[in-house]
Amino acid sequence: MNTEAVSHEFDLVITNGVCVTAGDVAPYDIAIKDGKIHLLAPSGSLSGADAARIIDAEGAYVTPGGVDCHVHLEEPALFGRGSSSDTYETGTRSAIAGGCTTIVAFAPQNKAEPSLLKALADTHIKARGNSYCDYGFHIMVGNPSEQALSEMKMLVENEGVTSIKIYMTYTALQLRDDQILSVLLKARQTRMLTMIHAENGDVLNWLTDQLESQNLVAPEFHSSSRPPILETEATNRAIALSSLISNTPILLVHVSDPGATLRIRQAQTNGQPIFAETCPQYLFLTRDDLNAPGFEGAKCVCSPPPRDKASQDAIWTGLSNGTFAVLSSDHCPFNYDDAEQGKKTCITAEHPAGRFREIPNGIPGVETRLPLVFSSGRLPLTKFVEVSSTGPAKLYGLYPRKGALLPGVSDADLVVWYPEARRPDTIVSNAMLHHATDYTPYEGRKVANWPRYTVLRGKVVWDRDNGGVLGQKSFGQFVKRGPSSLGRVWETVDEQGEFDVAGL
Repeated sequence: MNTEAVSHEFDLVITNGVCVTAGDVAPYDIAIKDGKIHLLAPSGSLSGADAARIIDAEGAYVTPGGVDCHVHLEEPALFGRGSSSDTYETGTRSAIAGGCTTIVAFAPQNKAEPSLLKALADTHIKARGNSYCDYGFHIMVGNPSEQALSEMKMLVENEGVTSIKIYMTYTALQLRDDQILSVLLKARQTRMLTMIHAENGDVLNWLTDQLESQNLVAPEFHSSSRPPILETEATNRAIALSSLISNTPILLVHVSDPGATLRIRQAQTNGQPIFAETCPQYLFLTRDDLNAPGFEGAKCVCSPPPRDKASQDAIWTGLSNGTFAVLSSDHCPFNYDDAEQGKKTCITAEHPAGRFREIPNGIPGVETRLPLVFSSGRLPLTKFVEVSSTGPAKLYGLYPRKGALLPGVSDADLVVWYPEARRPDTIVSNAMLHHATDYTPYEGRKVANWPRYTVLRGKVVWDRDNGGVLGQKSFGQFVKRGPSSLGRVWETVDEQGEFDVAGL
């Protein structure tokens, strides 16, 4: 008996699809070999190719795999209450079921830890062998010690970690302005992109104290403690601080407010390398969702909070006109009906409807990000791909390996959607999702399409009609990243020369 494996010209062919990239929509067949895009050919021309498997897209759109660069998984209880409900296994399983083939998650450093490298090593242990999709890490800086700052160069040169995140809020993580400047200076010298959570933490704490003094502590008052001006002020301050360090590039994460959006747009118009991210919660949820009866509003507690309908429209406009370079999920899941590690840890006999100050902040969304926005009809298909895949890949040093369909260069990471004639109208329910969280804030929402197939490095890891999740948790690989390549980020910085503290 001949037991030799049959050799084929291609490992996988996707035929009769309409390929969508950040720059074009055109009918092509795609041939895949050894985990890479091998060639693009005229539509239908590869239907009889010698391939181990052929998928007929039946006229459906085929897009690059989603790249979600704002995902929280298996993080310690940095805020005193609550613990992530998703591990790397369950969170990445959810990702591929929603068309996401690459995530960048966080390696958190707490205030008592002087080293960034240790935070990275600890997070590698959690993710290694437990990821369904490819992944990278940002370092979450809680303690910008001399040791931590000195390690940033090693993170870039040795570890393939080229981005950090800092906070202007949360007592457990908040940096003062002088610390932010020190981080920005070192980031400039090492070509690390700095992500900033921009809310004024001191004013936030003051407002929270004022609300509590009036016994206004239910989930709905989470929004009252974080009015838009806190985001606008902190955004302006972050932009000012980055300009002081010779216009060091920064990314303002999860922007929700039109005022902050306007300030970002002004800085971009002035030529500053200021980038911005928004998330589905600011496109599909509003403050009214926090006003649900009893404790239900806690399901939508995240920071910044969802705003009003007019703010939603402004965020959609920012996505359309390029103010926002990326659309991420900010997947930060906590179980709702959990009094030990989840949202209900804040419920006591004294506060039967909870105490918003202690509600774990964050919502799940890595699986619903692409279907919600793809189905919305609010973005051209090329813009959808740009903000959900190509833009993140460029901004975070993954392009063109990720976020593109370039033969011989790009990984064969693809999403095949349903064709119009077979498009399933799907009602989102938590029961259909693949995370380990007991709710979704988008329960009952109708979406017009869903990924039919997800392909990671040439392997079909999600087949919605035939088995669902087909990949294994050990298939995902850690991806080392280079410096940001979106626009002329570092070229602009280099032209300005080295920053000279004495020159002030």
